Amino acid sequence: MKLVTASEMRELDRRAIQDLGIPSLVLMENAGRTTYQILRREFPELKGEVAVVAGRGNNGGDGFVVARYLANAGIPVAVFLLGSREQVSNDARVNLEILAHLGIAVAEVLTEADLNPMIHRLAKAGLIVDALLGTGLNSPVTGLMAAAIERLNHLRAPVLAVDIPTGLSADTGEVLGVALKARVTVTYGWPKLGQVLAPGRDYVGRLWQVDIGIPPILARDLPLELAEAREMQALLPSRAFGSHKGNFGHLLVLAGSVGKTGAAALAAEAALRAGAGLVTLGVPASLNDILEVKLTEAMTLPLPEAAAARALGAAAWAPIVEFLDDKSTVALGPGIGTHPETRELVARLVRDLACPMVIDADGINNLAGATAGLKDAAGPRILTPHPGEMARLVGLTTPEVQARRLDLARDTAAKFGVTLVLKGAQTVVAAPDGRACLNSTGNPALASGGTGDVLTGLIGGFLAQGLAPWDAARLGVYLHGLAADFFVSRYGQQGMIAGDLLAVWPQMLAEFSQGLIPLAEGDICFTRVIS
Repeated sequence: MKLVTASEMRELDRRAIQDLGIPSLVLMENAGRTTYQILRREFPELKGEVAVVAGRGNNGGDGFVVARYLANAGIPVAVFLLGSREQVSNDARVNLEILAHLGIAVAEVLTEADLNPMIHRLAKAGLIVDALLGTGLNSPVTGLMAAAIERLNHLRAPVLAVDIPTGLSADTGEVLGVALKARVTVTYGWPKLGQVLAPGRDYVGRLWQVDIGIPPILARDLPLELAEAREMQALLPSRAFGSHKGNFGHLLVLAGSVGKTGAAALAAEAALRAGAGLVTLGVPASLNDILEVKLTEAMTLPLPEAAAARALGAAAWAPIVEFLDDKSTVALGPGIGTHPETRELVARLVRDLACPMVIDADGINNLAGATAGLKDAAGPRILTPHPGEMARLVGLTTPEVQARRLDLARDTAAKFGVTLVLKGAQTVVAAPDGRACLNSTGNPALASGGTGDVLTGLIGGFLAQGLAPWDAARLGVYLHGLAADFFVSRYGQQGMIAGDLLAVWPQMLAEFSQGLIPLAEGDICFTRVIS
């Protein structure tokens, strides 16, 4: 599912109208009608009248169409215009005049004194439709509009936002002065970037994307995507009836050091849950017995370690290369430590191994200040840093990373020629060719030690089964977050640990594959039905 900025959406509108000859009134009619359909679906038992609060632009025009459909269905509707009728132009004016012909009253709100009777009436409404300002807003809301939003936010009636809640930046999700908080938002064409980024996501409520008639081919080359269930389902590796374990790859996980055997075990188990046919865990030789006890299905490979360090040493290079002679993929880094010999080994593995590799945790920390091997790597690389690891990798502070997550992920992926997974709320997956994907699953329960190790194993498991790095990263991130959502929906956020993701995995994956996981408040919904 493509994500768009405000300017990209304007260009898609322009091309549909000017290049393809689709009348703008048709697009507005489709927008208003589909919004009405979602309104009836989300609020099937309306009590009291529906209040449509409209601005003077096209967002207001969409609201006027919604008001007409409500009136046609016999639902009591009150329409308020922030501004004068003379200020309404183009398609919005056409739909305003249609309301007049139908005898549907539209009350003008011209001053703050006019707000009092509007708020008094809206206090009794069953639903408020926010059609005040659209995606073109790029400066703080002030004056009458700001006063209206402040007062509307104190009403009890739920809000359905037309395209975007008034006051939100469509590009950043920033609150521009003040913003309405919606229970449901119906957005047109494609979701806007600011609707899925924090804090915007907290304002849109449940987000519906609807097709208003703009051909999808126009958005084909846009670089930004949102992970979406149907697309992720299509990426799941298939398993033919006559398959055997050799068909699903052999992953070598290089992980663990003294005190961090849990990270290694979690990554290995997650790779098996992802469907890898075989998983071998390469660990410092002195820790091998511990991992033999911790693991059942995964095999272990004891490797030479740095003297008295109980961490992988430089001498592990030769046995690793020998072992990988007929193996498909490597996952590197969980709990591996930052001993100087380990650092030397990691740099060589990253640079010289030809097989696909996912690199996490100390695998990334060991590359800080030594990234030349990434640019010249012999095979595809996926990096999965959290913000602190990303900061060390690129020489910034963690707040600086968090302030520009999307752009920084894209820039770093292109600079190093890697697929980059910048973890956190709305995890970003960026490809070296400029594509980027925001994840749509996950919750704060993932803020627990070991969950990143699980993600490394999942991505490695999908890589081992032959998925391209871009697909393995997106699918791993999406299902990792979905497992957390699945757990929280049943047990709550408090106390979830990394192993719980693996415990719920089989049932979650079965229900996901069959489309049985229900949406929760705040989830993103998709429909292209406009009939």
